Amino acid sequence: MRLTTTAMAFAATILASQIALAQNQPGTIGSPTAPRGGGTTIQGGTPMAPAATAPAATAPDRNRPPVTTMPAEGANSFTEGQARSRMEAAGYTNVQGLRKDDQGVWRGRAMRNGSQTDVGLDFHGNVVTGNAPVAR
Repeated sequence: MRLTTTAMAFAATILASQIALAQNQPGTIGSPTAPRGGGTTIQGGTPMAPAATAPAATAPDRNRPPVTTMPAEGANSFTEGQARSRMEAAGYTNVQGLRKDDQGVWRGRAMRNGSQTDVGLDFHGNVVTGNAPVAR
């Protein structure tokens, strides 16, 4: 009896894996003997279109620093050159007049998307768009 139960379980496992394999094939659903399905679905012989694939989501660019509208107050250890580089990496060009203010935020002016704007860099390394006061 034990051999029969084991043999039946083995056969069921093989059959289930073949069906799963057949259904995971692109295109149409088929049977274990015709994995591609012969161009029809199992139920009614209706042709089945291949599954549409969604466009790949673009991964966030880890080389670009985050851009925010409100800087954080804190002791900023970035040098002027590092602040300029992070701003440029965030998409700003022609960064000018950088000065570190009393709250530790590097502030200046730069070009972005064709217009000149205020830009800053807080101690976290977040690039700040505009001239907003610090968050305390």
